[in-house]
Amino acid sequence: MKSLSYKEIFFTGLVLFALFFGAGNLIFPPFLGQEAGDNYWTAILGFVVTGVGLPLLGIVAIALTGSSFEKVANKVTPLFAIIFTLVLYLAIGPFFGIPRAVNVSYEMGAVPFLPALESYSTLYLFLYSLVFFLIVYWLSLNPSKLVKRIGVVITPLLLFSIVLLVIGNVMTTAGGVDLLPTDEYLHSPFSRGMIEGYLTMDTIAALAFGLLIVNMIREKGIENRKSIVNATVLAGIIAGIGLGAVYIAIGWLGVQSGAVQTFENGTQILNYTANQTFGYIGVALLGFIVTLACLTTCVGLVTASAQYLARVLPSLSYGILVLLITIVSFAVANLGLNAIISISVPVLVAIYPLAIILIFLTLASVKINLRQGHYVGAVVGTGIISLYDGLRSAEIEVGALDTLFGHLPFFDLNLGWILPALIGMAIGHFFGKK
Repeated sequence: MKSLSYKEIFFTGLVLFALFFGAGNLIFPPFLGQEAGDNYWTAILGFVVTGVGLPLLGIVAIALTGSSFEKVANKVTPLFAIIFTLVLYLAIGPFFGIPRAVNVSYEMGAVPFLPALESYSTLYLFLYSLVFFLIVYWLSLNPSKLVKRIGVVITPLLLFSIVLLVIGNVMTTAGGVDLLPTDEYLHSPFSRGMIEGYLTMDTIAALAFGLLIVNMIREKGIENRKSIVNATVLAGIIAGIGLGAVYIAIGWLGVQSGAVQTFENGTQILNYTANQTFGYIGVALLGFIVTLACLTTCVGLVTASAQYLARVLPSLSYGILVLLITIVSFAVANLGLNAIISISVPVLVAIYPLAIILIFLTLASVKINLRQGHYVGAVVGTGIISLYDGLRSAEIEVGALDTLFGHLPFFDLNLGWILPALIGMAIGHFFGKK
């Protein structure tokens, strides 16, 4: 029975790390560090749970099915599978994921070297994103080996630059830091960290990238299902260790810089830290590598989205879909980073629990015989609470529901959907038998 060597698994893990490590992985941990202050370690633990643990489970779920996420969601209903999978791909693709990555690369790779003319900032972003998306479009038309090659090269460079940045910061910064947490991190730092981990979108991305990794393993001649699952899990663990270490390291940079000055987002924190530690050379190095990392992620997301939409909309060719996704992403990117984050939060809060419950159901189905009723009940129960949480995140008044749902277990941890999901499964079990 043929299986991957440890070397091949290691480099597959680096590729997966490169696919995951995009915009949100850079901008959220430093900002979390600044906002959490003295509660940093509790907050970053919550971040790692949702930012590393859940994506790893998503990769495992896809490896177990050996197919796309639509096959998993199809166990609810075929219509739900099409709609929800489409929403997921649009979220990680042209509406949030890709535009956010472009903005991060702009703020870290271009802004530090542009004239400080506020009146031209919109024009600068327009021109930068135009060139960026022309390159993304060109590369996405034939991406077969691009992600693998760049991932193996970019990942070590990116990790090396971050290690240099962190070590340099530790050596040039005074020892103790006393930074009061903001209101959101004062009483519930763990749950707030979990929400920030949601915003990396890696759990959703795992449902798209999981199949890509499985196919990469199959291309090496591995056909045995157990060998594919084992290799995928090991590659996921390697990527997860790398992601977790980077999150903790760059999050601490936010704690250090926050004691001196406050910033609007994580990119400003990293640029400030790089400049204070190594000057313009550090800013240039970090900006260059981050830009390449975001470029790789964008090409992967455009490719994955276009390949999925080509199955849903067979009347449109892959090339046309790449062009459409690129144009929409370009338009959204020019809204600016802060606007994209504020718009994406309610949507992600609403859809994440649904993705999570489907992942857990897939993992549970390995040992438990689950029927359609279980899936439908769990999704309906989860969906009611996740929709409410999304509305609440958008600051939309929901009246008496605050009091009603506030009594749910784990509600303060933004996990109020767990009990309704279990109740829904129980109801689905009963009606499924009938």
